[in-house]
Amino acid sequence: MTGCGRGTAGGPVRHIPVLLDEVIEALSPRDGGVYIDGTFGAGGYSRAILKAADCRVFAIERDEQALEAGGGMADEFGGRFTLVKGRFSQMAQLLRSYDLDLVDGVVLDIGVSSMQLDDAGRGFSFMNDGPLDMRMERKGASAADIINRADERDLARIIAVLGEERKARRVARAIVKARAEASIRRTSELAAIVEKAVAGGKPARIHPATRTFQGLRIFVNQELEELARGLGAAETLLRQGGRLVVVTFHSLEDRIVKRFFNQRSRRAPQPSRHAPIMAGNEKALSFALAHKGALMVSEAELAHNPRARSARLRAGIRLAGEAFDLDMAALGVAGLNLRGGNVLCS
Repeated sequence: MTGCGRGTAGGPVRHIPVLLDEVIEALSPRDGGVYIDGTFGAGGYSRAILKAADCRVFAIERDEQALEAGGGMADEFGGRFTLVKGRFSQMAQLLRSYDLDLVDGVVLDIGVSSMQLDDAGRGFSFMNDGPLDMRMERKGASAADIINRADERDLARIIAVLGEERKARRVARAIVKARAEASIRRTSELAAIVEKAVAGGKPARIHPATRTFQGLRIFVNQELEELARGLGAAETLLRQGGRLVVVTFHSLEDRIVKRFFNQRSRRAPQPSRHAPIMAGNEKALSFALAHKGALMVSEAELAHNPRARSARLRAGIRLAGEAFDLDMAALGVAGLNLRGGNVLCS
């Protein structure tokens, strides 16, 4: 899972926006419109939106490094671009200070960016040795805190549920055994432990530590909860006819987005085909699907951006119905129930 396609905002061109043409087509920017790029990253989507129409873009980002890198875009696009520090799940609150109640579009590129993955000092990837951190905001418990302090049962749950690792119990057992001898503080140390537990030295199609690192990162940053709340926030902000466009990079995220749109774009089934439809009993729909199913990356795009291979795009058009209540359980975000919600209690 990675927002590896986010483009750059100043500096060397290191990142390619994933599904960029499809995102802009689905968002359909118009002159005079107001749009939210909820996951600014390196600014690829924001820049494309601003070039597509004479509109305004409010970009939200919680990573300090991305905020610093994106500072130049305000000068480039003048009053049409505003970079806001915060989480996209809080977009409604963040935009109140700009006297914005409704917007014409929201785009979300879910996951970790290439900038974060490629910076060994951030600890997101096992490809380069670095501190075992993974925090997007550089505050709260790090991945090292979780690895060294959580009990075996909780580690196994994180790795199994969020990492979708079938050998999660074996991995958790190996971690607990290793940390009894010395704390695990580096990405390379954890990767070696997991690789031995999962593959035992046998060759594998993907690196054996991939799923464990994914699960830890999602847990550390509460990414699934953030996604669900962000979708709900976008629903409250979009005016009728506004567009919500979401790019995801693995099945856990895509499943949440699919459920969100399906719940809000389909009528509840009648209890019986013979039963009359009761007017007024059904909540008005809040979205129509912009297209059937998810759009995927073309072979041409994959040829120059292999990291985009798992990307999926789903989009919806806001209808007149009121925003639905946000049901985290129905979206598949019920939480891990890790000892009362505190995985680090001793």
